Amino acid sequence: MMNAREIMHAGVQCIAEDETLATASRMMRDLDVGSLPVCGNDDRLKGIITDRDIVVRCVADGRDPASIRAGDFVGGEIIWVDSDADIDDALMAMEEHQIRRLPVLENHRLVGMISEADLAAHLPEDKLAEAVSQIYAR
Repeated sequence: MMNAREIMHAGVQCIAEDETLATASRMMRDLDVGSLPVCGNDDRLKGIITDRDIVVRCVADGRDPASIRAGDFVGGEIIWVDSDADIDDALMAMEEHQIRRLPVLENHRLVGMISEADLAAHLPEDKLAEAVSQIYAR
C-alpha cells in the first residue's frame, strides 16, 4: 500500500506568519497555487491560508491585505498526516474533515502537501470518485 510520502507534492513553500496577505496572494500567483501553508518563526506549521480566505475574509470585508498578517488568518485545529501514514489514513482525514489539501509532516516539519490532483494521479478511479464525493459532501 502507498504512503503519504509517495503521493504528496514535495517542495511546498510556506508563507511566514508575519508576512502580509498581499505577499501571500503574490506568492500564490507566482507559484500557481490556491493555498499556502503558514509557518511560524519556529519553522512549524501554523495553518493554511487559501485564496478564498483572502478574498472572502479580508477584501470583501473592506480590510487591507497589505496590512493583515498571514498568521492572523490561521487558527484552530490543523489537520495533517505523517509522511509514513498509509494513503487510506490520509484519505480518511481528508474525507472526515472535508479538506482538499492535506499537509504532510515529518518530525514535525512540513515536507509536502496532498491535493486532489495528487489523489487523481495515484488512486484508482473508483477510490478517487468515493474520496471526492466524501470531501465535497455537505
